[in-house]
Amino acid sequence: MLNTNTLPIEEQTKKPYLPGDLAMWFFILAELTVFAIFFIAFAITRQLYPEMFQLGQSYLHPIAGAINTVALITSSFFVALSLNAIKQQKNRPSVMFMIAALIMAMLYIVVKFWEYSQLFELGFGISSNTYFTLYFFITAFHFMHVLLGMVILSFIALKAFKGEYQNKAISGFEAGACYWHMVDLVWVILFPLLYVIH
Repeated sequence: MLNTNTLPIEEQTKKPYLPGDLAMWFFILAELTVFAIFFIAFAITRQLYPEMFQLGQSYLHPIAGAINTVALITSSFFVALSLNAIKQQKNRPSVMFMIAALIMAMLYIVVKFWEYSQLFELGFGISSNTYFTLYFFITAFHFMHVLLGMVILSFIALKAFKGEYQNKAISGFEAGACYWHMVDLVWVILFPLLYVIH
């Protein structure tokens, strides 16, 4: 007689879990809170000085902002592919995807430097007026997060290259990936706020 109560060994219930580690999530929430305060301050100040903000926005380069948006979204896509590969113990593809993510992040850095240089040539700086004070402060703060994210991704790629993410011990990898997705998310909000909404 067949025992109908037995289940295949492969059939296992997967419990939902928070990727990465708790400390990184506290850090991400803290950073998102800071950015939220910046966004609110920018929106309120724009209501107080609409003409100044409209004039300041006219000197920005929306195409550069769009390129940076595509660059960071694409970079996050490659990070997701890299994480998926490392979960399957495919170190080489994981490293290649991470390198692609870093290249797209570098594109963001180059374009942002160009955009800053164009504004500086026009004589605009952080002390020009309230609009440019907020613009430079918010974008520079995000820029620093991109640089930190690139350092984290490089560290992850190096560890993956050395084969240190074996036996599914990938919480560090997941934490770094979550941080990078946070950086991407913030820019996706920043782009319309700074370049599109009038």
